[in-house]
Amino acid sequence: MVATLSGVTSRRAEAYGRVVRILAGPDGEELRPEELERIRLATDSLFFCEDVDMDSDARDAADDIADLAVELVESGRWDEDTAESLVSDVLACGPVAFAG
Repeated sequence: MVATLSGVTSRRAEAYGRVVRILAGPDGEELRPEELERIRLATDSLFFCEDVDMDSDARDAADDIADLAVELVESGRWDEDTAESLVSDVLACGPVAFAG
């Protein structure tokens, strides 16, 4: 499937911006390079997704970002509120099915 921007809404673009701000802020400094890459991959996969049912990469990205948030909280590097905000913002980058 070829990614296009036809399904990108202002809501999704704003969510993308919130993720970028998290990564650029003090919480982002707590992340290892491989964690940053996982977040970027998940964010991009969801941002460019038009149909969750047809995009296994987007579904995998949603699962991975939730797993990463748990890892960050369990390691004590992030608190639950920060991790929940990250998951919420990354998922909001995707189609409405993930924005709930």
